Amino acid sequence: MRIYHSEDHRLHFPQAELSGGQFVTPFERPSRVEYVLNRLKAQGLSDILAPDPVDMEPVRALLDPGYLTFLQTAWDEWKQAGMAGEIIAANVPARGMHMDRIPTNIDGKVGYYCHASETAMTQGTWQAALGSLGCAQAAQRHVAAGAQSAFALCRPPGHHATADQYGGYCFINNAAVAAQMFRASGAERVAILDIDFHHGNGTQSLFYDRADVMFASLHGAPAETYPYYLGYEDETGRGAGEGSNLNYPMSEGTGYDIWSAALDDAIGKIRNWGAEALVLSLGVDAYKEDPISFFKLESDDFTDAGRRIGRMKLPTVICMEGGYAIEAVGINTVNVLEGYMGA
Repeated sequence: MRIYHSEDHRLHFPQAELSGGQFVTPFERPSRVEYVLNRLKAQGLSDILAPDPVDMEPVRALLDPGYLTFLQTAWDEWKQAGMAGEIIAANVPARGMHMDRIPTNIDGKVGYYCHASETAMTQGTWQAALGSLGCAQAAQRHVAAGAQSAFALCRPPGHHATADQYGGYCFINNAAVAAQMFRASGAERVAILDIDFHHGNGTQSLFYDRADVMFASLHGAPAETYPYYLGYEDETGRGAGEGSNLNYPMSEGTGYDIWSAALDDAIGKIRNWGAEALVLSLGVDAYKEDPISFFKLESDDFTDAGRRIGRMKLPTVICMEGGYAIEAVGINTVNVLEGYMGA
């Protein structure tokens, strides 16, 4: 399996995250990638390449142009305004406020374009996000050219990023761009399967009214965990997209028996829908020891999950998302890849 990785991910390393009412070292940190790389190499998965420069055309097809401009210029505007620290949203539009008037002050812009203030931005965030996106694009091009699969070791992750908002450690939705590229390269129907513990609210919002991209997500029940405001079972799509959005919310303590039954159901529906290509949003934070999740999967369960997904025999791009039990993230990620390849 070809693997794409960008060293630019190191440029994004906020020094603080607001968690539980205090500032802590972010759970989404550069060492996550190092553990995955070490495990890949230990298991003989050494076909690792740097991506080519990003093609912005499929990005512009999905993302709001004002948001893209914001991501590129936010740090300079922040510093020009005299802000001393990292970019953290302090003001966000709430119910009853104007949602269609973008502030000119950078502090207001940050709140307008952010949906979760645990996610800080640094001087290198934009370049890191482009490197992450480049990995997803390179993986898609490799698969579209005839390979069965490729793994994009994306960091920062992407599935919480919408067309015009960042949050949940995500800035550009890598999986969504890969799906858009599959459509542009000729696939009539593309499925995105998200097995990250947290609901892929950004991916859902990007394709909610489209019939050509199916989104299926296995995740913690939104009444109980982030992102809280999307991910319910009755969210099934809108307009042309009705029936193409599948949510499998599950409660605290969910083990592999229940989780794998949801996975099998999603796989069956993707098959019946007639998907011609698959994008897998691979988060491994369903692991039992993940510090910000509450499912109870074992490391071996990820191997079996990869095997079940591999049996679909679809051209597949795998994009790294979450997983914050740092010392296990490499084992669990590579277990999915090995299960997939062994299907």
